[in-house]
Amino acid sequence: MIRQAIALGETSLGIELGSTRIKAVLIDRHFETIASGSYEWENRLQDGYWTYSLADVLTGLQEAYSKMKQEVEQKFGIVIKNIGSIGFSAMMHGYMAFDDTGKLLVPFRTWRNATAGAAAKVLTEQFKFNIPERWSIAHLYQAILNEEEHVSQIDYITTLSGYVHWLLTGEKAIGIGDASGMFPIDEAARNYNEKMLNQFNELVAAQGYPWKLQDILPQVYTSGEQAGVLSEAGANILDVSHDLQAGIPLCPPEGDAGTGMVATNSIKKRTGNVSVGTSIFAMIVLEKELSKVYPEIDLVTTPNGSPVGMVHANNCSSDINAWMGLFQEFSESMGYQEDADKLFSVMLNKALEADPDGGGLLSYGYISGEYITGLEKGRPLFVRSPESRFNLANFMRTHLFTAFGALKIGMDILTQQEKVSIDSILAHGGLFKTPVVGQKITAAALNIPVTVMPTAGEGGAWGMAILASYMSTNERHASLEDFLDQNVFNKVEAQKMDPDEIDVKGFETFIERYKRGLTIEQAAVEHLVENWRD
Repeated sequence: MIRQAIALGETSLGIELGSTRIKAVLIDRHFETIASGSYEWENRLQDGYWTYSLADVLTGLQEAYSKMKQEVEQKFGIVIKNIGSIGFSAMMHGYMAFDDTGKLLVPFRTWRNATAGAAAKVLTEQFKFNIPERWSIAHLYQAILNEEEHVSQIDYITTLSGYVHWLLTGEKAIGIGDASGMFPIDEAARNYNEKMLNQFNELVAAQGYPWKLQDILPQVYTSGEQAGVLSEAGANILDVSHDLQAGIPLCPPEGDAGTGMVATNSIKKRTGNVSVGTSIFAMIVLEKELSKVYPEIDLVTTPNGSPVGMVHANNCSSDINAWMGLFQEFSESMGYQEDADKLFSVMLNKALEADPDGGGLLSYGYISGEYITGLEKGRPLFVRSPESRFNLANFMRTHLFTAFGALKIGMDILTQQEKVSIDSILAHGGLFKTPVVGQKITAAALNIPVTVMPTAGEGGAWGMAILASYMSTNERHASLEDFLDQNVFNKVEAQKMDPDEIDVKGFETFIERYKRGLTIEQAAVEHLVENWRD
């Protein structure tokens, strides 16, 4: 039956360009994964900006698709020629600016850059709406403040998902969730906030640019709508063997926050999810507006346009991964060849044996700057006093705790100051491939019951495939919430874990140490040079 479904194109494909991996997932009509493929990549610091090259984007897309296609051929003996629907997602925010020939004017500036603080402050005051420096509009206005020559040549700005969609369809489109990380959205209009568009145009009028903001932004679509079809050139780009047919419908491209909400069924009001990866963010679907503007809280939307309070921290797993690499190197030097999954499982589970607060240890996994805590640049640190209990269990618990440090500060604003009600938090990301420990640490950090589904490891590419399927289904008159409840997650068994009181108290002790120690991190930023070889 699966072979027949593939042959008839009764499938949906989601491809997500994450921070460290590009993944392609092909699903059937029952939302089960048929095959997947991935490509590992990493951003780099170039001329002061975190970036990826367009060549890497292209290579990663092709490799992820090719590996998925090969798996299909190996399992089912059939070559993919048609797919029912396709969707692309990627890291939200950032800045990709193109001229009228389609040339990228400056290297892609990702969400990871903490370089638009001045612009974010001005725009937040102007709009009376929080504009984080990760957002596309902040990057654009910072380029204007910096008097960068390329600004006058801009014909189009978009996100990474919007770029890939444009490359393969020719359509300058974007899903409303990803659009809400470019520029503020009017919930009623399901489009960019017109008042703020006009305010921005007035703000930059004196520069005399040949464009208005609304003319250089992508067109906004909501979930369920079709946002173009795969062009012949796009089909040949995606499938280097040229077997894939053109004309396949594409759903709106989305951000990884939106696909995370879909993958965890966190679209309804009073629900939320936590995504743990290179960055960490929590998305809470709001019942009402917040009482005031908070720089720590982004206001974005679900893929169907509902308002969401988003707490986004730039740093999460990268420093832990670096330490795991060191431990693996040590293991190999001792003659033990252990695979990475086993190493992670053993090391993460050591955290369950630790003192509740991590034994007085402290770390900051700041590979890059962290807006929530006011750090423009990153300096990974591990700190201890002579009295600290320095052992492996406490070492691991401290690194897991600190991964949630900045997120905790923002979440406390929502839960303690704004009294936002949260019925459930669903967690997803690689951390939860190791049973219990990730869920237990998350529950301790947020002091909220945390649920993990069997689909937690599927990730955003699977969530994007679900959105593509939603667009193509005959039941598209159903709301996205009902579609997910009644079709996708109706038989999924979730595992819920309540916070442990001892763990919660231990994390509260740790987070106070974390806040007091931020002066150490600030000193490291000021005095520890980036180019130490110089």
